[in-house]
Amino acid sequence: MLPGRLGLETARIPHEDRHGLLWLGFGNLYVEDGTLRFRTAGYDELPAGDYSLPFQMVSCIVLEPGTTVSHDALRLLARHGSGLIAAGTGGVRYYASMPAGPDRAARARRHAEAWADPRQRVAIVRRMYAWRLGEVLPVTDLDALRGIEGARVKQAYKALAERHGVRWRGRRYDRGNPNAADPPNQAINHASSALQGAAQVAVAATGSLPQLGFIHEDSGISFALDIADLFRERVLLPIAFQAVRNSEAQPGLSLEAEVRRLAAKAFRAERLVACMIERIKELLDADDGDGDE
Repeated sequence: MLPGRLGLETARIPHEDRHGLLWLGFGNLYVEDGTLRFRTAGYDELPAGDYSLPFQMVSCIVLEPGTTVSHDALRLLARHGSGLIAAGTGGVRYYASMPAGPDRAARARRHAEAWADPRQRVAIVRRMYAWRLGEVLPVTDLDALRGIEGARVKQAYKALAERHGVRWRGRRYDRGNPNAADPPNQAINHASSALQGAAQVAVAATGSLPQLGFIHEDSGISFALDIADLFRERVLLPIAFQAVRNSEAQPGLSLEAEVRRLAAKAFRAERLVACMIERIKELLDADDGDGDE
């Protein structure tokens, strides 16, 4: 972002030549004299001020809490093919997106082709499990892979709970009564929602197909759930168990609010959405120099 007025070219810049995401919070996105501007009260990542945005050089703008956007801004972004995503702080929730972003269908086509081809689908599933588990598993049956992953995750729950000094009695979750779970399970549920939000931002930004998951199948955001799971052990569980420790040390502290706070902090520090975007590209993009984020 640049202080002061910035002249905008009328030609649309291909997404392959643009930067990734621009995160904005606590301000107003509007248009003045044909220039997209952002007036903010200031926060940790951006001092207070009125900025003109080189929005044609980014693929998507992500609006965090405390922001408003004018109709004129939406019109200008749509005209130049720049995406707009509304998300929670640090990407802990995904609320909506404007259907812009990638200007080519190549990634979506490759996604659909890989999902529909049993051999390609298994290859992608094995690759995702290799990233998570640190080894290429010797089996190709999807149910067998899920079984191995489930056993490893149980071990990870136990080990990380011990590391954080949290009493762990196993993963238990009643969808009909989620508040009945013990604090560690409630914290994992809240952290899962935050991680899912970040994955939905990444999926929307890349123009991949959220419904076509390779491991998850039934949800309308199955692919986002696949991507979120890649970061379960490294990101999600430490957040959940640390939140439990903090809530035990501070009676009255909201567990959900603490999970969100820790998640937003960790997501920014880890550049989590950017990491998710890179993983999606590795899974779906052929080596054809045809990047289209």
